[in-house]
Amino acid sequence: MCVCFTGKHIYVQFVDDERGVTMASASTRAKGLAGREQLKANVASASAVGKLAAEAARSQGITAVVFDRGGAKYHGKVEALAKAARESGLQF
Repeated sequence: MCVCFTGKHIYVQFVDDERGVTMASASTRAKGLAGREQLKANVASASAVGKLAAEAARSQGITAVVFDRGGAKYHGKVEALAKAARESGLQF
């Protein structure tokens, strides 16, 4: 599970490193996310994206992941996203 934060958006990808393919993804720009026009790169949006990411992963049969925060510290947006993903069923 790779996470990327920009100034405006949050992106999450589930990558199979052995095959080099993206299995599932979610972001603040995802069409399946309600109210996506109002979402920004903040804690509330990170929580929503975490839930959406967990749903996308489970739809592909992914239940356990390695969390790659891309060098970001584990607080704020990163913590909210991880907590929401765990609550939605992903195991880190």
